[in-house]
Amino acid sequence: MVSVSEKKGAPKQQQQQTPRRKLSTGFDRFSGLYLWALFIIVFGIWTPSEFLTTSTLHSVAAQQAVTGMIGLAVLIPLAAGLYDLSVGATANVSGILTIVLMNNHHWAVAPAILAGILVAVAIGLVNSLIVVRLGVNSFIATLGMGSVLSAVEVIISSNSQPIPPVSTAWNNFTQTTLGGFQIVVLYMLVLAVLLWWLTAHTPVGRYMYAIGGNPEAARLSGVRINRYTTFALVTSATVSGLAGVMFSSLDGPSLDFGPTLLLPAFAAAFLGSTQLIPGRFNVWGTLLAIYVLATGVQGLQLVSGASWLSDMFNGVALIIAVALSIQRSPSVHWQRIKAMVGRGSGGAGTEADIPLDELSGGGAAASSHHSGTGPH
Repeated sequence: MVSVSEKKGAPKQQQQQTPRRKLSTGFDRFSGLYLWALFIIVFGIWTPSEFLTTSTLHSVAAQQAVTGMIGLAVLIPLAAGLYDLSVGATANVSGILTIVLMNNHHWAVAPAILAGILVAVAIGLVNSLIVVRLGVNSFIATLGMGSVLSAVEVIISSNSQPIPPVSTAWNNFTQTTLGGFQIVVLYMLVLAVLLWWLTAHTPVGRYMYAIGGNPEAARLSGVRINRYTTFALVTSATVSGLAGVMFSSLDGPSLDFGPTLLLPAFAAAFLGSTQLIPGRFNVWGTLLAIYVLATGVQGLQLVSGASWLSDMFNGVALIIAVALSIQRSPSVHWQRIKAMVGRGSGGAGTEADIPLDELSGGGAAASSHHSGTGPH
């Protein structure tokens, strides 16, 4: 028999045993910011005369603006569980076509730029046709399209490096400065805001994340998968085409710049999915990852002068980022999806009864596991 005094003392003991809340450092969401700060401190101490300068700041910001745009281009299909490996080739074709139209056919700057972007839109439509109508895996479809576009680029350029157009408007398109920064940085930020609003604050973004998490469950929930798959691939190609035109204006024509942007873009997208909103591909996490990686590469190159550091750094970052995006998926639902994919299950069944808001709660881990098969 328990006495009244013992009963009264019980709540007091429970109160005393309640653990105190620990101060969170936010490392799980903001580790990129900590790493960025570490890079700045280390290289600022190591080589302050070269690293801690406004010229380095402006240079890194401008050089990574186009890479940031390509990163945003791959983010959209990744959110929908798709892969677009043709973004680099699309950027290359759009940039070279724009210059060829100005040099060889004497087009004005604005129509030539518009033509380059429209070609990118057409490439996105072809990609979506192959994935949606023919049911080809998006990884294979866009990988093949990248190879086709490489051949198209050779045809357009006659396999010779075009000369830079002699046009003030063309140079000013990306090289005008605002506050010391080239205007291409502003273009990237405007694009980022638009895509952030699209993915975070519209039904389109919610549906794409739902498709990326579990396409079968999204389909049974009434989401028009074909429509949003087409939208994701066309948007990706359009952004890539715009980035390619800007690269050609900023750095001059090149026949092989596109493929060099592919690895950093995917590394940033996957690393970004571990930042700010862990487990979800997100715009600001991607841009944060772009500049964290760029700062590390820039510092190491200033210290060592090695030219191979960029490829090494981005390759290692991609492997680590994909591993982290799988391990740090926050939802129990995604753990079930990962287990099912690992067993080869088709994904139908009770998952379809999960609300759409829960379906759209993640995506990075799911995209890491399934290869973006076109919806049926």
